[in-house]
Amino acid sequence: MSAVAPRSGDLPPEHRRRWLIRTLVALVVAVALIVGGPWLYAKVIAPEARDPLALSTPTAEPGDPTGAAQADEVPPPIDVNGTWQIGAGSEAGYRLGEVLSGAAVTVTGRTEQVTGTMVVEDGALTQAELVVDTGSIATDESARDAYFRRALDTSTYADATFLLSEPVDVAEVGSADGPVTVTAPGTLTFHGISQAVTVDLEVQRTLAGVEVVGQVPVDLETYGLAAPDLGFVTVEPAGSIEFLLVLTR
Repeated sequence: MSAVAPRSGDLPPEHRRRWLIRTLVALVVAVALIVGGPWLYAKVIAPEARDPLALSTPTAEPGDPTGAAQADEVPPPIDVNGTWQIGAGSEAGYRLGEVLSGAAVTVTGRTEQVTGTMVVEDGALTQAELVVDTGSIATDESARDAYFRRALDTSTYADATFLLSEPVDVAEVGSADGPVTVTAPGTLTFHGISQAVTVDLEVQRTLAGVEVVGQVPVDLETYGLAAPDLGFVTVEPAGSIEFLLVLTR
């Protein structure tokens, strides 16, 4: 036979007071979780935003004139000409700001499903294509990821792409002691909409090949997306797409 909770009138006065106190405490905790849960998550539970994607340890130390600190790690000069493939270790994703019950949170989504090729001729990057599988981008929250995929309609627009539109001088990468900054104009296609963009890239030579890192500012409305406002959570209308490319040939 299942136990039946005692009625407050059946309890002795002292037990009745304890029962009432426990009931009130439970109600207060329940209300706090409903009202303050999102704030508590934002302030206490939510993980810190991941750092922006970045190049690996610089290939040389500018402050070390002898080069002894990384003598075994500095790659020799290379001929950058040829066809380069985006390989293992590459990542891409997005960075957006949210306001969760008044608390600011930075959300980062990442995927390793990144492909593409780059072609360098006579020291100039003449062709570049970057393809990101948007449906595989994940954050720390599966519910947010499901909303993201519905908003982007990833079943229809499975990829985000960047195509270079003008040659970019990258000859210095072959012999530079550290990262080289270049500007790459191109076309970003996202959510089925194409826009001209300019991306500032950091490029460096490594022992295994070449690394490229960059960010593209994105205004959601420009790509046919409305920043969601669910009452307790609002999403900033602008963010960025970021990527780290590991190139091999």
